[in-house]
Amino acid sequence: MDNEQQQPAPEKKKLSLNVVSNKQHKGFGAGSIDLSQVACIIIDQGEAYIDVGAMHAKSKIERGIKFSPNKEDVPNGRPAWIVWVAVDRDEEGSFYGGAASCEMLVDTEARRGWKILADHVNRLDRAIKRKFLLENIGPEEKAALAKLLKEHNPQWWDHSPQELKDLLA
Repeated sequence: MDNEQQQPAPEKKKLSLNVVSNKQHKGFGAGSIDLSQVACIIIDQGEAYIDVGAMHAKSKIERGIKFSPNKEDVPNGRPAWIVWVAVDRDEEGSFYGGAASCEMLVDTEARRGWKILADHVNRLDRAIKRKFLLENIGPEEKAALAKLLKEHNPQWWDHSPQELKDLLA
């Protein structure tokens, strides 16, 4: 019989995603998407408000809702949107650099909802890449979003690209 000691198997490195972090990361997983400059805005029934829980699908409107990728599962759902807004900075200061809206349906009474997660992820990516995708919201929602962005930080709004202002006019 060998008296050889058995070594425990080395632990595998686990992938992790730091959603909000202020430290520079250079090790395993470096180059991951930095979400620290992305705001989550909910537009529901004509009102726009910031809800950081949306980053993890835990916004006020999403909590307790079982989501389906089939619209037919939510016949009485009311339309609502998550808008990903990327804040950028240049030598003149900060501004709203990208924004993308994601549609969903929510039936609070039935605790059912519809959204396409892949669409939400892809649109978040487009906002981070400083694109504006707001074609799926109507005039009332655009007005609510513009009002929130202006009130949240008038200087950021003034310094934002004309493309965003035109889309929300």
